[in-house]
Amino acid sequence: MDPSALSSAELQQFISQEKQKAMVNEMVAKLTHICWDKCITGTPGSKFSSSESSCLSNCAQRYMDMSLIIMKRFQSLGSMQ
Repeated sequence: MDPSALSSAELQQFISQEKQKAMVNEMVAKLTHICWDKCITGTPGSKFSSSESSCLSNCAQRYMDMSLIIMKRFQSLGSMQ
């Protein structure tokens, strides 16, 4: 996509979409790092143990829940201004 061919509104939408993609990628990277360090204590084999798998699932869910709560809080603070 050639940004010079975009109107101002299209450019703003494009930038917003790219920011959202970057935020998702950053969240995935943080989630992977945090949950891996917390749940994988040894050298991983070809499969995760049931406890590792359960820990990773729970960790990811809690991380996503907290991210959603924080995002909603920031949105409510932004709408108050």
